This record gives sequence, structure tokens and C-alpha cells, in this order.
Amino acid sequence: MKHFFSLLFHELRALFMAPATYAATVMFLLLMGSLYIIILEDFSVAPRDNLPGQDFFQLFWLPVFFMVPLLTMKSIAEERRLGTLETLMTTPVTAAEIVLSKFLAAYFFYCALWGLTLAFPWIVSLSLDNVTAREVLLDKAVLKGGYLFIAISGLLFIAVGIFASSLTRSQLVAGMLCFSILFLLILGPPIILGQNLPLHGWLQKPLDYLHIFRFLEDFMRGVVDTRPFFYYLSTAFLMLGLSGLIVESKV
Repeated sequence: MKHFFSLLFHELRALFMAPATYAATVMFLLLMGSLYIIILEDFSVAPRDNLPGQDFFQLFWLPVFFMVPLLTMKSIAEERRLGTLETLMTTPVTAAEIVLSKFLAAYFFYCALWGLTLAFPWIVSLSLDNVTAREVLLDKAVLKGGYLFIAISGLLFIAVGIFASSLTRSQLVAGMLCFSILFLLILGPPIILGQNLPLHGWLQKPLDYLHIFRFLEDFMRGVVDTRPFFYYLSTAFLMLGLSGLIVESKV
């Protein structure tokens, strides 16, 4: 991993210079800011059982569907299309360093974008005189659990994007493939379980284990289980490992 940090700094610099990065940032902040305002308006009309932060994090999947493909679709696909990946592999750099540097650069930016949303409840709380309302908006258990879930699940989502980008030379194909896999991961199990199908026990348990929204609910209640950590870390490493093998085999 001798040249890893040089590659990582290069990828971070490339991300900040790419127009798609700023498009993803603007779209993300506009979408999540609008959703947060809508949630607060609903709470002002009628009392709700959930806290505003809980409803906000329940919508985490909306920006993931467009933000992750935009951040990752160019990572390997574009370099293969331009022929720069083959040139890079002739240097004393391993496929693992290439894949990991691209993954961490996108993941750092992903976490930074979500970190910006912490300003939403903080700004609103500054305009409130009611201490109870401030405590509701800045509930530590919900915020800590929600952002911890975002950080852990983001490992898998970004790894999926890198994997999709390693399979093709086309950014468009990589983005569509990433979107499809993320859709199956996030909404697939809830849709299947919600149909009340007569599933066998061996199928019911894996689908229930893959139910991402149940992990999120546990995190926001302050219940931090080891199973989500194992699931997201192991599958992220699997995706990155496959990406490294694909990069080596196609060079």
C-alpha cells in the first residue's frame, strides 16, 4: 500500500473538480432540505408519534439512489474507457490500492454530504424559543443512531457503486447498474415481505435479516446490534474484493 495515499488524494481532488460531484451535492441538499421542511410542517399541523429526526432518516434511501451512482459511476468505468487504467496498472500500483482509494474518496464525500444535513435541525432550533421543541429536534439518541446507520450502511452502498463501475466502460451503464442493485438491496426485502407471501422458513429469515429499515429503526432507538455491522462490512469487503479481481482480469 505504498502509493495508496497518493492515489487517495488524487481521487479526492478529482471528485472536487468533477461537475457530477457538485450536481449530486446540490440535488442532495435541495431534496433533503425540502423533505425536512415538509416533515416540520406536518408536525406543526398535528402531533405525531415519531420525532422529526426519525421521519427524516426514514427517507435516507431517496438521495442514495441518485447520489451514489453519480459519485461512483465514473470511478473505474471512465478510466477504462480512456485507457488510463491500463497505464496506471503498469506502474508499481496494485488493483487493491486503486479500488480502495476510489472507494474511500467516494465514501468520505458521501459522509460529508450527510454531515451537512446536521445543520438542518440546528438552524431550526436556533429560531425556537421553546426548550422542549429544541430538545425534540436535537434528540441525541435519534441523531447519533441515524448518522451512525448512515455511515455504516454507506460502506455497502459506495462499494456497490465501485463494483458496478468496474464491470463496464460506460458511465451510464455503471450508473444504471448501481441504481438497480441498490433498489434490490434497500427496497427488495420490504416489498417481498410486505406482500405476505407464503415464504418458507429458510427464505423468510434471510429476507428479514436483509431488511435495512429494521436496522435503521433499531439504531434510532439506541439499540446498536453487531449484526448490521457484520452485514455491511462483510458485504462491502466482498464487493470491493470482486471489484479488485475484475480490474486485474480486464487490464
